[in-house]
Amino acid sequence: MAFTKKPVTGMKDILPAEMELRDYVLNLITETYRSFGFSHIETPCMENIGNLCSNQGGENEKLIFKVLKRGEKLKIAEAEREEDVVDFGMRYDLTVPLSRYYSNHQAELSTPFKALQMGPVWRADRPQRGRFRQFVQCDIDILGDPTCLAEIELMQATTTLLGRLGFRGFRVCFNDRRMLKAMASYCGFAEKDFDQVFIILDKMDKIGIDGVAKELAEAGYGEEQARRYLDLFVETEEADDGLAFLGEKLSGVLPEGVAENMATILESVRSSASVDFDLVFDPTLVRGMSYYTGSIFEIKMPELSGSVAGGGRYDEMIGKFTGKPVPACGFSIGFERIITILAEQNFQVPGRAEKKAYLVEKGMSGEGLSRILDRARQERENGRQVFVAWMNKNKKFQKEQLTHEGYGEFEEFFRREWENGQ
Repeated sequence: MAFTKKPVTGMKDILPAEMELRDYVLNLITETYRSFGFSHIETPCMENIGNLCSNQGGENEKLIFKVLKRGEKLKIAEAEREEDVVDFGMRYDLTVPLSRYYSNHQAELSTPFKALQMGPVWRADRPQRGRFRQFVQCDIDILGDPTCLAEIELMQATTTLLGRLGFRGFRVCFNDRRMLKAMASYCGFAEKDFDQVFIILDKMDKIGIDGVAKELAEAGYGEEQARRYLDLFVETEEADDGLAFLGEKLSGVLPEGVAENMATILESVRSSASVDFDLVFDPTLVRGMSYYTGSIFEIKMPELSGSVAGGGRYDEMIGKFTGKPVPACGFSIGFERIITILAEQNFQVPGRAEKKAYLVEKGMSGEGLSRILDRARQERENGRQVFVAWMNKNKKFQKEQLTHEGYGEFEEFFRREWENGQ
């Protein structure tokens, strides 16, 4: 078999300069989230295919990298269905694995349990700017708390982190799946049609209200029904307080307490914000995952189209593993998108160790080399990062490469001078 230098499409090699940035951001994420009481956990990169294909992951279930059975279990000639040859899949997010994890270890965990997860996930998606087939996700989840305190803490922790990374003026959009369903029901849509209607609504920011009206008509919904639905969004936007307007308008359709709960979340997060950002109620916010049962949220930045973070409440997923309901809510940061923005802004990692390079002339004696290595050891003990290497013939190019990797100081050691006691 011939070797190839090409990486797998949609997956990338990471060079040292970017790796240093990634390490810094990952460490800051850990530090920030732990300050809010989240505990760092880890789950395997593969899950049972039945868990991943449970109709909970929306469109992501179509993007799973599936793993063939191995050895005697793989009987391709006898296979009639995909399930006959596939038993595992690469995780497409960290929420499904967390649900299985919690169902196995609930007795060993605190209540509520505040989980922090960071790790790679895989989706057979179309690669684009800030979006890859293998990428890192950073999730925080609160399990076992049915109250709005979970949503408030998740928003506080995530916005605090973004503030520590230097982001300002970003937009946090907030909605509730129960509000979405109540609006659709109020306008005459059958419950069986909700998912299709919401998929169309989710395109509002790309195709506009006229585009949504056109797609609803193409899907077979009546013009009057669609117009009533879209007019409701216009009326909400024009109201002084859109949330209060809908709470009153949908009285009798919207479950009791939902609007009040949303108002509490908005007020609490705004009053406790540690950084400047815009928190808004957005009735068009859908979120694609079908497992969301309540609050949903997304963060958008002017530096990048699309969201850079998102999440919501998924009170029914863990019960599918445990057999009894467990309230759950989570927030995930688009780590790769954050890295893309910071790299394009030429973000400088603060507080990193001073980087110095020792370039040693080849042929240095053992005694001379030992003295140089001892000197490097002393500098490292004093907090410097010291790179020791033989001096290349093209010393200028060697220095240029090291400068690109962040080395700002060079010291050259020549055999004749150093072996004479200098």
